[in-house]
Amino acid sequence: MASLEVQTLAVEAIKADFPLLSRVQAGRKIVFLDSAASAQRPQAVLDAMDDYYSTTHANVHRGVYAIAEEATRRYEEGRLAAGRLINAPNPSREIILTKNVTEAYNLVTYTWGRKNLQRGDVVVLTESEHHANIVPWLMLKAEREIEIRYLRVNDDFRLDLSNLDEVVRDAKFVSVTAASNVLGTITDLAPIVAAAHRAGALVMADGAQLVPHRPVDVQALDLDLFGYTGHKLMGPTGIGVLWARAEILEAMPPFLGGGEMINDVRLDSFTTNELPWKFEAGTPPIAESIGLGAAIKYLEAIGLDRIAAHEAALTDYTLNRLTETFPEIEIFGPPAGADRRGGVISFKLGDIHPHDVAQVLDEHAVCVRAGHHCAKPLMRRLGVNATTRASLYLYNDEHDVETLIEALVDVKRMFQ
Repeated sequence: MASLEVQTLAVEAIKADFPLLSRVQAGRKIVFLDSAASAQRPQAVLDAMDDYYSTTHANVHRGVYAIAEEATRRYEEGRLAAGRLINAPNPSREIILTKNVTEAYNLVTYTWGRKNLQRGDVVVLTESEHHANIVPWLMLKAEREIEIRYLRVNDDFRLDLSNLDEVVRDAKFVSVTAASNVLGTITDLAPIVAAAHRAGALVMADGAQLVPHRPVDVQALDLDLFGYTGHKLMGPTGIGVLWARAEILEAMPPFLGGGEMINDVRLDSFTTNELPWKFEAGTPPIAESIGLGAAIKYLEAIGLDRIAAHEAALTDYTLNRLTETFPEIEIFGPPAGADRRGGVISFKLGDIHPHDVAQVLDEHAVCVRAGHHCAKPLMRRLGVNATTRASLYLYNDEHDVETLIEALVDVKRMFQ
C-alpha cells in the first residue's frame, strides 16, 4: 500500500494537541471523521478560554476597571483575527460576531432582505446549499413573495453554469456555498461573482466548509458578504462570523434590539451604535471570541496552505482505498485527483442504510455522520434519503483511513 506522496504535516504531533483524540472507547482510540459537522479543539483553545474565565472575566465595552478593559481587548482581538483570516479590509468595523453562520444568514435575510426585497424580486441560490442558506430565504419568500432561482448540480457534482447569465438576470442577491458539506465540491466563485455583479446583484458566500481548510481572501474573490463559523475551524461553538462591506452594513437596519447596539434611547425612539456593535445586541460571546482567536492562531501557525495540501493528498488516498476495496460503493462527489475538491466524502455502501453503517463504525470508535446533512434538496437531486459522510481534517492520517476501511469491511460482513 503506497504512502501519501505529500506528507506536509506532522500528524502525530498535531493529534497530541487535541485531548479528545486520546480518548479510548471500547478499548479503541477514537478516530474522528466528522469535522465537517464540528471539528475538535486543540488544548490552546481550551486554555485560552479557561484563562479568560479564571483571570479576566468581566463584561466588555462597559467597565473602566482593569480586568474589564482587558476582557474588551481580548474580545476585540478575536474579531480582528476573524477578519485577518479572510483578509477583510476593515475587520474592526466589518466583522460581525454572531452565534453561528446560520444566524449570520438570518441576520442578512431579516435586515438587508426585508429592507431591499419586494414581491417579484429575484434571489439566486444553488441546489447544493445547506438549509442555513435556503430556509431563511424561503421564510422571506413566504412573507414578501420574492422569486428564488437555483443553479443546478450537474452529474459531475459541480454547479451547472451553462445558463449562469440567464439565471442571475435581474437578480438582486446571489448567495452560494463556497464548498459543499455533502459533495466536497469547492465552488468556482469567480464566474458567479462576475455574472452577479454584471446583473447588479450583491454576492454572499457561505464559507463554513472552506475557511477551516484553505486560504480565503474575500477581497480577491470580490465578494460583498461572507459567513463562516467558529466550531468547524477548531474554535468554540456559539460563535460565527459575518463579514460585509461597510457600506452594506451601514445601510442595513439593526437585527436584534437591546443593550450594546444602541447609541441613544428615548421613550419614543432610539439610534443605533456604530459598526460593528450595531448588530451585536446584549452581552456578546466573550470567551468564544477569545477561543476563536486562539483557534485561528493555531491554524496560522501550521499554515493553511500546508493543511490544504495534506487534506488533498489524504482525500485522494481515501477515495482510492474506498473504491478499490468496495466495488459497490457509490461516492457522491468528484473523484480522486479532481481539481477543487475538499475532504468531505459522502457515500452509500451498497444497500446498507447509512445509519446502520454509522452505528457499526461507532463500535470501532470511528466517528462519521449519517443522514441528510441539512441538505435535503441536494439529497433529492442525488436520489437518496441519506448518505454516510466521512470528513477529513489536519489531525487525520492514513491510519485513520485504514481504520475506517477495516470497520467498513466489518459492516459488509454483518449485513451480507
